[in-house]
Amino acid sequence: MPLAPQLADFAAVAAGQRVLDVGCGPGALTAELVRRLGPAAVSAVDPSEPFVAAARERHPGVSVRRAGAEQLPFRDQAFDGALAQLVVHFMAHPVVGLREMARVTRKHGVVAACVWDHAGGQGPLSLFWEAARELDPDVEGESQLAGAREGHLGQLFQAAGLHEIEESALSVHVEHPSFEDWWEPFTLGVGLAGGHVAGLDAKRQAQLRELCRQLLPAAPFVLTARAWAARGLV
Repeated sequence: MPLAPQLADFAAVAAGQRVLDVGCGPGALTAELVRRLGPAAVSAVDPSEPFVAAARERHPGVSVRRAGAEQLPFRDQAFDGALAQLVVHFMAHPVVGLREMARVTRKHGVVAACVWDHAGGQGPLSLFWEAARELDPDVEGESQLAGAREGHLGQLFQAAGLHEIEESALSVHVEHPSFEDWWEPFTLGVGLAGGHVAGLDAKRQAQLRELCRQLLPAAPFVLTARAWAARGLV
């Protein structure tokens, strides 16, 4: 099951609400919010202009604006809920971002977020970093990112002043038809993993690729990934 419906369920998103998608990317969560609420009731922001353009194209009728979580271009209490899917660990200042999400959400409204379990070895990139550390024990990976370890997202919510905080774990299953389908995104230079691959010479890249192949099941294979989730009331 994809992540977006689970996060929307966890946040109790229901018809009649106005909801903000923070750090919308190309619009995976936005699509689920539109399905539940209709485009006029959904707003979205992202700091990346290409993502903003993609989300606008995919979701006509949704108000999509370019902005970071730490400075949301909305009045106080403008929404019934504010959600951030796989975004908190990319925020320059996570507590400030969550505080802003709370500011634009009405009293007793919901703020909810989820982050991959990078620290517990159950994230979608965990096997990649396991292989990378086998070749270079000094590689840090993404385990220290905000919200990536159990309980940390709840701590950030508390620091942001949210109340009645609940935490959960969301699981998704991703099918890969081939090893190449799994490996190719790492070659694009995107994120910490892509940056790590880009920084290796051809020989080390080939070693890492082969080690990953050995660690993965024979194709086609399904990988299960876990995300930590937290929700709180304003």
